[in-house]
Amino acid sequence: MKFSVLTLFPEMFEAVINTSITGRALKKGIIEAEYINIRDFSEDKHRRVDDYPYGAGGGMVMQPAPIYNAYKSVAGDTKPHVVYLSPQGAVFNQDKAKELAQYSHLVLLCGHYEGVDERIIEEIVDEEISAGDYVLTGGEIPAMMVIDAVSRMIDGVLDSSETMSTESHYNHLLEYPQYTRPPEFMGRTVPEVLLSGHHANIEKWRREQSLIRTKLKRPDLLKKADLSDEEREMLKKVRRKRKKT
Repeated sequence: MKFSVLTLFPEMFEAVINTSITGRALKKGIIEAEYINIRDFSEDKHRRVDDYPYGAGGGMVMQPAPIYNAYKSVAGDTKPHVVYLSPQGAVFNQDKAKELAQYSHLVLLCGHYEGVDERIIEEIVDEEISAGDYVLTGGEIPAMMVIDAVSRMIDGVLDSSETMSTESHYNHLLEYPQYTRPPEFMGRTVPEVLLSGHHANIEKWRREQSLIRTKLKRPDLLKKADLSDEEREMLKKVRRKRKKT
């Protein structure tokens, strides 16, 4: 998997993506990442890449030519999948991360100011993705989120598929509670089942806790989760019990 980021601030990515799990994946060659400075493709002597919008209005708009030339520098013979990080896009989630992981080359376009000239979206962008229903200064932080989340879907990036499959949102469920040493802290103890060594009971407990946690914190996720009839009945009891308290 190769990530090509078109940005005005490539140094932001080197400080984040080149560390931790993604940093190790880069060193191993499992993923590739390049950060292209759009200003390098400006024909203006001051390296300007923005101008006033036609029709007046506040703010500045990123010009299409520098973006297009930056894109052409990384596109190659086969068109990559181009994502524009925009507050107008669909909100990014785990399903989208899985979908994007199927591509061999992703180009992430980071907008700034009032956004980019509409014609560049029409010309090269395949889809728009948002980090959430709020506005950020630029697309760099959302792009980092996409790279991190998608990288975790690539074989070999994580230590095992088991680690990934139990994480929050992977199966439309939140992850179960986690504990480590010491066995008692501030009067609170680790659940006995986790100390029992009985793997079947531990897995059952974790599944139940995952379901309960999702029901209490993010019930909207359960609409997509694959639940058994027994699990649905258990969650009804949780709801009834919560109403009584």
